[in-house]
Amino acid sequence: MKLQRFFLAAFIAVLFMLPAETWAQGCSMCKAVAATDPGSNVYGGAQAVGGGLNKGILFMMAVPYVLLFIFFRKKIAGFVKEFRSAQG
Repeated sequence: MKLQRFFLAAFIAVLFMLPAETWAQGCSMCKAVAATDPGSNVYGGAQAVGGGLNKGILFMMAVPYVLLFIFFRKKIAGFVKEFRSAQG
C-alpha cells in the first residue's frame, strides 16, 4: 500500500516538473491563429506559442488512448488472442 502511494506521489511530482509548454492546451484553430499573427510577441513570439500549442494538442490527443488501454488492456489482449486463433 505504501509503495503504491509512493509511486503515485512520484508520478505527480514528475508531472509538475514538466515545462509549461507541455501543459499548453489549444485547438488547431487557436494554433493557426497564434502561428500566423505577425504581431504576437507573447512568450517568445509566434513560433514559441505555436510550438507550445502543438505539444498541448498532442498531449490531449494521447491521454484518452492511454486511459482506454489501461482500463481495457485485458479485453484488448483477449481480442488479439481470439483474432490470432481465428481460422478463415
